[in-house]
Amino acid sequence: MPSPPAADLRLARLGFADPRTATALLGPDGLRLWGVDGPTDAGAGAVVAALTQVANPDLALGALARLVAAVPKPAVLLAALRSSYGLRSRLLGVLGTSSVLGDHLVRHPLEWSALADDRIGASRPSALGLREQLLRAVGVDVTQPLRWGTPEVRAAGAEAASLDALRSAYRAALVRLAARDVVEDVALEDVAGELADLAAATLEAALAVAYATVEPAAEPCRIAVIGMGKCGGRELNYGSDGDVGFVAEAMPGGDEGAALRTATRVAEALIRACSTATREGTIWPVDAGLRPEGRSGPLVRTLASHAAYYERWAKNWEFQALLKARPVAGDVELGQDYLRVIAPMVWSQAPRPDLVADVQAMKRRVESSVPAAEGDRQLKLAPGGLRDVEFSVQLLQLVHGRADESLRVRSTLEGLDRLSAGGYVGAAEAERLADAYRFLRAVEHRLQLQRLRRTHTLPTEPAALRWVARSMGFRDGPGGTAPEALLAERTRHSVQVRRLHEKLFYQPLLSTVALLPADALRLAPEAARERLEALGFADPAGALRNLEVMTAGLSRRAKVLRTMLPVMLPWFAAAHDPDAGLLAFRTVAEHLGGSPWFLAMLRDSDVVAERIAGLLASSRFVADLLGRAPEAVAIVSRDVELSPRTPAALDEEFGSVVRRHGAEAAAAAVRGLRRHELLRIACADLLGTLDVVGVGEALSDVADATVAAPLQVAEAEVAASRGSPLDCVLTVVGMGRLGGREQGYGSDADVLFVHEPLDGADDAAAAATARLVAEELRRLLAVPAPDPPLVVDADLRPEGRQGPLTLSLSGYARYYERRAAVWEAQALLRARVVAGDADLGRRFMELIAPIRWPAEFDDAKVREVRRIKARVEAERMPRAVDRYRHTKLGPGALADVEWTAQLIQLQHAAAVPGLRIVSTLAALDAAAAADLLDPDDVTVLADAWRAASAARNALTLVRGRQHDVLPDDARTLAGVARAVGYPAGSRAEFLDSYRRATRRARAVVEKVFYA
Repeated sequence: MPSPPAADLRLARLGFADPRTATALLGPDGLRLWGVDGPTDAGAGAVVAALTQVANPDLALGALARLVAAVPKPAVLLAALRSSYGLRSRLLGVLGTSSVLGDHLVRHPLEWSALADDRIGASRPSALGLREQLLRAVGVDVTQPLRWGTPEVRAAGAEAASLDALRSAYRAALVRLAARDVVEDVALEDVAGELADLAAATLEAALAVAYATVEPAAEPCRIAVIGMGKCGGRELNYGSDGDVGFVAEAMPGGDEGAALRTATRVAEALIRACSTATREGTIWPVDAGLRPEGRSGPLVRTLASHAAYYERWAKNWEFQALLKARPVAGDVELGQDYLRVIAPMVWSQAPRPDLVADVQAMKRRVESSVPAAEGDRQLKLAPGGLRDVEFSVQLLQLVHGRADESLRVRSTLEGLDRLSAGGYVGAAEAERLADAYRFLRAVEHRLQLQRLRRTHTLPTEPAALRWVARSMGFRDGPGGTAPEALLAERTRHSVQVRRLHEKLFYQPLLSTVALLPADALRLAPEAARERLEALGFADPAGALRNLEVMTAGLSRRAKVLRTMLPVMLPWFAAAHDPDAGLLAFRTVAEHLGGSPWFLAMLRDSDVVAERIAGLLASSRFVADLLGRAPEAVAIVSRDVELSPRTPAALDEEFGSVVRRHGAEAAAAAVRGLRRHELLRIACADLLGTLDVVGVGEALSDVADATVAAPLQVAEAEVAASRGSPLDCVLTVVGMGRLGGREQGYGSDADVLFVHEPLDGADDAAAAATARLVAEELRRLLAVPAPDPPLVVDADLRPEGRQGPLTLSLSGYARYYERRAAVWEAQALLRARVVAGDADLGRRFMELIAPIRWPAEFDDAKVREVRRIKARVEAERMPRAVDRYRHTKLGPGALADVEWTAQLIQLQHAAAVPGLRIVSTLAALDAAAAADLLDPDDVTVLADAWRAASAARNALTLVRGRQHDVLPDDARTLAGVARAVGYPAGSRAEFLDSYRRATRRARAVVEKVFYA
């Protein structure tokens, strides 16, 4: 087989797929632009170079050769191509992108001159100019609105019936638009808008043709063509159908029925005029399927008939279709009347319970209609396609546009801009969606421009895909081929679109907003006050002031809150104190209003917004913590953030803070971390993700870290003040609820300080050093600060407040050997090392083992335990308090259960290792396992302990400070009941349940503790 000529090889390298044909067309027997050595001159070289840059060089060259053969003066065209960069770019760009428009230029060869004017880019035709062009093409020269029976229309007669003229004028306008589009990088909105203007002009001209086909004796009528879908939204593609509706009226005094029959014939003739094929081809099909009752309904209706249908029968999807409706042709006044009557129905003031579900269901049906073989090639209907963007925008418009008139726009991109400006969509998210939409629509334009066909699917043939990629500006390069670059970009955009679509389109908040009346969404003062009263706010005027402050102005915060607060108000009202909750939310919003993450968190998840409202209105404790550090509200955004931190993680974070700061700053930072962890635990508690045992353990872990980290600071400070290393080591032993890992929200940290002199150190000097460290630790944790303090209480030490703050290990040994009282042995049952020197702590635990787990615990000691308990209850039970409501000292409450478990431990732990444990519930279980307690009694005691602990914690959460007595006032008791986990309106059930649990526990205590 002979080798191809050098000229063919060179043209192949320049990008021609069929270099032999290209050589023939460019050579001496063709366009005379190419010789043996290449281009015949500089101008010819410029033409060939321009051909290599178009989407399909072979297609462009073939069309150019046919065009040159068709023009009367080919030399003039070739000379212009050689000399004019603008003409070369525009003409060859069209010829290489669209075979249909190339054929049109060959049929009408003189039209090439329209592309020679370099002012074409700046002379975009107006909608009125396009209308006049197409009307003149069908023989109608009017500058006034087109109406039935006007002399200009009636005179058109048979001239207007020539459809070739209409198609030719339409294609000529397309050529000029396409030339600018493929060369000058015209914005998508401008291309789609001009296509819509051209479609409106075409419909107007087709209407003139239709008028001329109706017999003169027909009943006169007024008719307006309503653009729907992309036609109405000014978002047309090159291959779009023309979605329309028709509205008609009789002339004054005319016969309505006869006028409708005339209008129907006119509408049918208009559809034929656009859809019928002639030698110029078709324009595009006119689709009236979006009319009332669809294809089953009458083609034309009166305005009253339209209104009646939409008022009584229309479904949600039909209102979605009306979003883009606008008059595009025919009687202008009638079209405006249609908008005035119908458009308000789209933005119904009443709630639409099924709106969101219906739109979402329709979107799922659209996706399911995509053939599996097209899924990864579909630009429009597949996941991540254009419909994802359009449905997201339209659903947000329908839901929020009832109250926000700025959202009542037709265009997808303009709607996205308005949604972003109003705070309904994040600015960055809106930008990403808009970029993706523009890209996908541009690819769709290029696909349809090839043959002016309605397609949305990327081709599978390599040559066709290459055509599309090059038309989008992609070229082969080191990173891959042009088709590969196109597909990668399409994948990138589609992934982003799908992610954002699922986030916006399926957010539960939309269903909630759709259920609210428009007045509630607007927060108008009078309507808002009435709603606040109805919801149960105690101070509607004060709540309204808070709403007004939060939603005033044009800031992004105000816009987002104007959307969110109407939805959140019932969530505030469902909790214990809606007024306090709304005020606390105002504090948080004012502090974080400029933070995009906070606004996005509220807007994008009704779960998070509901949590925030419920927490703030349920708990003064949570509100106070958030008031000190509003940014901590991010905790509620993810369930994983509500899980308590492990002791190791807490030690690492708290220790890292103290290593980075000086003494005072380190202590403040530690307390800030503690506040954050308290908030985490409180939120988890109130949201029901953490039970009462877990709360106690988590609070104890935080207290451990809060003591351990500042202990390092205190030791460093004392060493610095001494000017030398410490002469002792120190251990902190947790006692009471801290030692038992049963801390409550308001619990102190009960501790013992144990020290030991280092080798060679003086005992007295070491004791003085240890005391300084202990005092510094207590001071650091008690320094006045916005964060809640942790009181370090050492009153359980030997000799109580009268004894030294810290004792050496040997000092404890001497004391416990000689003077240990029964109550001290009982207190040591919960002893647990929480901070300081681990070896010293281990030896202290060994020291106290025989004291807290005595080999013998005789009846006298048992009586002493009972005596001390009675004394504690007598001295500490407040007067004038219902003892049965006291969660700590009341019958069957915490003290009863804990002292019962501790008495069993004192009596039997020496013989039963399972009882050597600091937790109350674990000690009860161990007693049952050792047959020291009936399992049923253990269940009763454990239930009462959980009930009392949960109630005590709930009291602190609701009131914001430690309380032990269940309140008498119904409102606070209801808040405690809700905080414990009871549903609204169950305060009596909660109180009955609490009393029943403690009453049964008291019976067991009488049997076990007092037996």
